[in-house]
Amino acid sequence: MSLEVVSPVAGEVVGLAAVPDQVFSDELVGAGTAVEPPATEGRIEVVAPVAGALVKVHPHAFVVLGAEGVGVLVHLGIDTVELLGEGFELLRAEGDTVERGTPVVAFDPAAVRRRGLSAVCPVVVLDTAPGVVTGTVGAQVRPGDPLFTYGS
Repeated sequence: MSLEVVSPVAGEVVGLAAVPDQVFSDELVGAGTAVEPPATEGRIEVVAPVAGALVKVHPHAFVVLGAEGVGVLVHLGIDTVELLGEGFELLRAEGDTVERGTPVVAFDPAAVRRRGLSAVCPVVVLDTAPGVVTGTVGAQVRPGDPLFTYGS
């Protein structure tokens, strides 16, 4: 089984080790990579990185469960749960089926940064061993561009 994961946002690919949250940087919830959105102002749409069912949807994070039974978490910024949804707009609901590239949430990364928080967006294959996923650190991606492949 091979799962191609696409970028949920535009920006620069950074390794999870650079994410300012130990849960992600130590790959405690799973392996993956992250994308640092650009510094431009304005709302952006965050898209599903894989096709499947939205099994968890919060303003700051969502999980897509793919047909292969693999869950992919997209987390919008670090400690953004503290914003209680302020500045985020849900575009889909828990239980919805999405295609890769379907808009799920919208938010303004610059507004998150103005609150003193990181806007980096970790993309993690849940419950995987550390190091099983590698992205091209430093690459510039757009929503829907290939981010990494999980599996063989």
